[in-house]
Amino acid sequence: MNNDNRSAALAAELRSRIVSAAPGSKLPGVRELSREFRASAATVSAALAELGALGLVRAEPGRGTFVAERALRRDPDFAWQSQTLGRTRVDPDRASRLGGHGSADQIPLSWGYLAAELLPAEELQRIGARAARGSRAWQLTPPAGSPELRRVFAADYRADPGDVLIVPGGQQGLVFAMRTLAEPGSTVITESPSYPGAILAAQSAGLGLAAVPADADGILVDRLAAELERTRARVIYLQPGFANPSGAVLSPERRARVLELAAQHGAFVIEDDWARHLGLDRSTPPPLFTEDPHGHVVAVTTLAKPASPGLRIGAVIARGPAGQRMRASRTADDLGVAPLLQEIAAGLLTSPAWPRHLKRLRGELGARRDALVAAVRTTLPDARIPRVPGGGLHLWVRLAEHVDTRELADRAGAGGVLVGDGRHFFVDEPPAPFIRLSYGAATPAQIAEGVRRIGSLLAA
Repeated sequence: MNNDNRSAALAAELRSRIVSAAPGSKLPGVRELSREFRASAATVSAALAELGALGLVRAEPGRGTFVAERALRRDPDFAWQSQTLGRTRVDPDRASRLGGHGSADQIPLSWGYLAAELLPAEELQRIGARAARGSRAWQLTPPAGSPELRRVFAADYRADPGDVLIVPGGQQGLVFAMRTLAEPGSTVITESPSYPGAILAAQSAGLGLAAVPADADGILVDRLAAELERTRARVIYLQPGFANPSGAVLSPERRARVLELAAQHGAFVIEDDWARHLGLDRSTPPPLFTEDPHGHVVAVTTLAKPASPGLRIGAVIARGPAGQRMRASRTADDLGVAPLLQEIAAGLLTSPAWPRHLKRLRGELGARRDALVAAVRTTLPDARIPRVPGGGLHLWVRLAEHVDTRELADRAGAGGVLVGDGRHFFVDEPPAPFIRLSYGAATPAQIAEGVRRIGSLLAA
């Protein structure tokens, strides 16, 4: 549960007490409430501020917080919004889990970013300080991004720098690509299971979703061909390298067939290349983009995964009119990513510290992945690991048939362990009970303890 959710839950609990309390009653102090609810002072203060905004309590500096008089209370009426807004596009349950990184007292066994000790923090601080002293950090860049950073991103994709669009992170890149490449009401095909953020991006763009199963070699291309015929979809979403959550890698034969099908149907392939720098036992395969000279593949990549979740820098690489349309449409959203962030990203990617960081990261992530695999195999006897990933950040675990993954994830969260509910990775009903466990944000000791707690819940 993230901090916003935690403060909201605390506010709801306090509100139930206030309803039956006499006006003018004094609430316990922040320290006392922190001890009672095992929450930080900041979380308690946020909850009290929420209750104050609703007119349920009043704060008197130096005296404390008191239950408000009845006449001062006001219950908001949001009923009109439901009618005005209409049906929601984005699944709120899936969305809340995507951004939920938990609190400091929870073990992050489902979190798609790196632990603080794995970040190149010193290098980022040094490069950031130098960039902040330069004049370019405070001047507006072209909406498509700074020329230097576009050149750096283009190199990995054998692309022209003019084909690169800098965006504030991979998630924004996915939303922007789907919204630009497809008309609202049309269909996007995704491999299944798939990254929940891509599902949300399609929903946000007003697109329908059609799922095609995948195995260890990626999407089943015969099923993809049939789905293209059935839906007339013009956008396919894929993760060719170390897919989240399954760790699958699209095989060379299927890579060729995907490109054939895209050409045959006049379709775009959105290549989510989030794990470009996260190969462990092997390098991430070359971008699918490099095998497509005709502009069918639009690549989306990010630095938030291998460098820092706070470095919200990504890129969309697209050739031809599609790329021109994306770059022209960029100003409809904003006038570009903050120049300071672009300067830091370019400085990091061109620094000798970058390959050193990636080498260290491979060793650290490999050890944590192995620790997680060992913990699952020894502690969860009824669980099965379909494949040990050769890269990425996640382990896809199949549980016994009777397990309710929603209930397990909720109970684990309440017990201090973040677990990815496998239902969120499927467009339709899941074929079996799965959970996603991640090894990038937890230490080996945390991994062992987190899996032990999951085992206790499964045995209860």
